Amino acid sequence: MKQFNTTGLCISSEHYMVDLAERVEEIRKLVDEGKHFTISRPRQYGKTTVLTALASLLSDQYDVISIDFQDITYADFENENEFTKGLSQLLCDMRDNMDIPISNQYFTQFHDLACRSDRVELNDLFRAFDKWCKENQKPIVLIIDEVDTATNNQVFLDFLAQLRSNYLKRQRNPKYKTFQSIILAGVTDVTQLKGKIRSEEDEKENSPWNIAADFTIDMSLSETGIKEMLDEYEADHHTGMNTEAIAKSIREYTNGYPFLVSRICQLIDETVSKTMKLSEAWTNRGFDEALKLLLSENNSLFQSLTKNLNNFPGLKASVRSILMEGTKLTWNAQQDSMVRMQMYGMIKNEHNTVRVANRVFETMLYNLFLSDEELKRNVFAREGDFAKNQFVMEGKLNIRLILERFIVTYTQVCGPLKEHFKEKDGREQFLLYLKPIINGTGNYYIESQTRDQTRTDVIVDYLGQQYIIELKIWHGERYNAEGERQLREYLDYWNLDTGYMLSFNFNKKKEQGVRRIQIGNKVVYEGTV
Repeated sequence: MKQFNTTGLCISSEHYMVDLAERVEEIRKLVDEGKHFTISRPRQYGKTTVLTALASLLSDQYDVISIDFQDITYADFENENEFTKGLSQLLCDMRDNMDIPISNQYFTQFHDLACRSDRVELNDLFRAFDKWCKENQKPIVLIIDEVDTATNNQVFLDFLAQLRSNYLKRQRNPKYKTFQSIILAGVTDVTQLKGKIRSEEDEKENSPWNIAADFTIDMSLSETGIKEMLDEYEADHHTGMNTEAIAKSIREYTNGYPFLVSRICQLIDETVSKTMKLSEAWTNRGFDEALKLLLSENNSLFQSLTKNLNNFPGLKASVRSILMEGTKLTWNAQQDSMVRMQMYGMIKNEHNTVRVANRVFETMLYNLFLSDEELKRNVFAREGDFAKNQFVMEGKLNIRLILERFIVTYTQVCGPLKEHFKEKDGREQFLLYLKPIINGTGNYYIESQTRDQTRTDVIVDYLGQQYIIELKIWHGERYNAEGERQLREYLDYWNLDTGYMLSFNFNKKKEQGVRRIQIGNKVVYEGTV
């Protein structure tokens, strides 16, 4: 029986996975056109799985040489001699162990390079490449995975420069034979590297891989693809799930990030199903449980994200500003921090505005930033934790009471609102108060479409029930009426009859507390600080 897989290569005969055929066919077109390109995507984004499927598809027309730079040791990057010998040995090992198509004639050449006792150079390796490409019966496609292993190394830049030189020779003389296509894969975008590729005194710095074609193929998993994967699972297990609805929820929360898609499914199948029937596990309730488990674990993807944030404090400050302060950043492809955040998978370019890549990452990062405050013994987190037992009645959250108690706590701690108050101050304090109340049972996320300097919608999922809480700064009756209208429309979208508002009001004549408002057929409880 197949399983969901989140470690290593996904194999269609062993694992439930989204069909990659259409995507791989798109990549093949680039190969057929003789393009050299990079597949730069974040960690655990399915690069190796796609490359494996591509190699299989290409094998009818090309000899595909697929190697992994993780198989080259750190010492092999020490200098040109060690790199040439190390790469030559890797090619020999790959033919012996992975059956890559290198004939005995060229295998002997690479073996001789690897075993020579005297010094060898990159030129020796590329002479072998030239002869191989010229005499081989099929065009050769070279795939190098995990190029991140080498991106800080000068000898790797020299290697790229040589590949680039051969590509340019083919452009000048079509009779010149070199690799049909070279594909470099990793997190780091190799096209951003700059290395010295001239030896004159007036050295010029250029990208050693500026001949790469644009790779714009979407590698996220579509809602349709996720549904087809779930349909296959359903045919095996007969859970009665609504595959269309579950696929929609998975896509909405993950934005199609392959690891997150597979991990949610894996948690439902292997963990949630142990606490409830399989038919219940594949419902909204089971999905919420899987999200809760996902956000509570320290998986390798989350470790990678937090490591990058800690290594680059400027990145962390930028992401925190987007989430906690509602800062809107205009997308700029020349801004190093933005490029780096996108490369690591934390953000995306949405209509020329910077957004956190998906809801799962948003909530994970909110939890991270809020935990920083909790460690400082924040009074709102402490008060929310102390009072949490009184806010749950018959399995449902009493949001009205939460608003009432938060207002009391805020007034006691902070006193009257000051003119320097910012919306992010109230948002952060309210989330610190709310988090321990729902922690371990419910989830929350911030609706990115409404997160700005004046308004934020918090969506709470608690035991299968959704609660919409709008946080906003009071800007007069006209703006308040507009906010009520927007909240009513949002409640319609979620098929809810009751919503909640928390207004931070500077009007000295305001009436503090929580009041019930009837808006058409909707009921809104508005709390005023």
